[in-house]
Amino acid sequence: MRWRKKRYYLLLLLVLLAILYLDRTWLGRLMYPMKYQEYIIEHSESYKVDPYLVAAIIRTESNFRPNKESAKGAIGLMQLMPPTASWIAEQEGDDDSTLRRLNEPEINIRYGVWYIQSLERQLVPQGASVEDKIALIAAAYNAGPGSVERWLQEGTWDGRYANLQQIPFGETRHYVNRIYYYYQKYEQAYPHLGG
Repeated sequence: MRWRKKRYYLLLLLVLLAILYLDRTWLGRLMYPMKYQEYIIEHSESYKVDPYLVAAIIRTESNFRPNKESAKGAIGLMQLMPPTASWIAEQEGDDDSTLRRLNEPEINIRYGVWYIQSLERQLVPQGASVEDKIALIAAAYNAGPGSVERWLQEGTWDGRYANLQQIPFGETRHYVNRIYYYYQKYEQAYPHLGG
């Protein structure tokens, strides 16, 4: 009886190892779930933004909790500040009722993706590598585009991922590293999104 039990567990272990070997994305998806994938894909395609970057920002900002509100007042999955959301609503031609629904995943993701597109247009030079693009957008998402522009103009930071140590805010350096880490995890776990 005991030997039968051991063989059962050995067989179970072998099946699990075979699944992991044949489908490595399975474990990645288990460890890095991507909730609200339909909204991430829809708005990433609409605004031509990398969906892996969107997922990485959501994971870092709220861990996919739509009702999260920070002590500073940032709201929802992408932790949008109300003044930023109000500005986006104005640019998009949305009324105040949309702002009152900022904790709804679809709206929060749409506004967050719009904001990422805006940061990319404002800060990322043509031909920038994926790593540098992520670094510039993530730094601006965390510290604000004005800070990043100032660092670039003053030569404090050259905008490259390889030179993150030049960023004067430790929190922003850590934030950019987390975004890049999660970006890679989502890219590996969801290769079908093709960022």
